[in-house]
Amino acid sequence: MAIERTFSIIKPDATARNLTGAINAIIEKAGLRIVAQKRIQMTRAQAETFYAVHKSRPFFGELVDFMISAPVVVQVLQGEGAIAKYRDVMGATDPSKAADGTIRKVHAKSIGENSVHGSDAAETAAIEIAQFFSGNEIVG
Repeated sequence: MAIERTFSIIKPDATARNLTGAINAIIEKAGLRIVAQKRIQMTRAQAETFYAVHKSRPFFGELVDFMISAPVVVQVLQGEGAIAKYRDVMGATDPSKAADGTIRKVHAKSIGENSVHGSDAAETAAIEIAQFFSGNEIVG
């Protein structure tokens, strides 16, 4: 399997509960390396750009409001099959359906406050990483 990079966000519901370290521990235990990480206060423009694919959906405004409600931690993760691996580590969007030991099963409060985001494909990962990191900020 190829070494690849994926993008992650530790969302406001998790940062508000000081779960960054606990989530990072799960990520690292899964064999993924955190090669870039920073805590930011996402702007409305950043959130609207990031979630533009959902602009026509009824939950778009609520999602943007949530993502700007508190700081987030944006990350670049690297490892073999990192995209699929991180999606497995995150667990199902609905924490009640997530597998035991996954981030969402352990930490998510609800479907909406599900603690983390991860890229769904290599193309998406590249776009998402570029939105928040310049090349010299990623050190693997």
